[in-house]
Amino acid sequence: MRLILDTNIYSDYAEGNHEVVDIIAERGSEICFPVIVLGELYYGFRKSVRKKLNELKMEQFIKRFHVEIITVDENVARKYALIYEYLEQKGRKLPINDVWISACCMADGGTLLTRDRHFSHVDQIEKIIL
Repeated sequence: MRLILDTNIYSDYAEGNHEVVDIIAERGSEICFPVIVLGELYYGFRKSVRKKLNELKMEQFIKRFHVEIITVDENVARKYALIYEYLEQKGRKLPINDVWISACCMADGGTLLTRDRHFSHVDQIEKIIL
């Protein structure tokens, strides 16, 4: 399965959460990060006293699992507009970064792995919500 990791899932993995480690090991034939997730992680690292260690661990994770980075292009931007409009019509609000993450998932076709329940309102993507 092509798994697209949300920020909280990578954080759980880095902390050794067994449920997340097992799901990635058992189901993740391919692992991806939307570039937005990288931005959120780098931001979190900047606020940490273990900035360099956290960055090194993430770089090792990316190399070990051959993580593909999903970039934002015109196709993703169009998916963003579609999802944002859909959520607006449903009267649902998601954090803007999560709309972008959803758009990356929709454009890529992979399955989002997350802990954030609000992704359940995004009908356009496959997801596993822990």
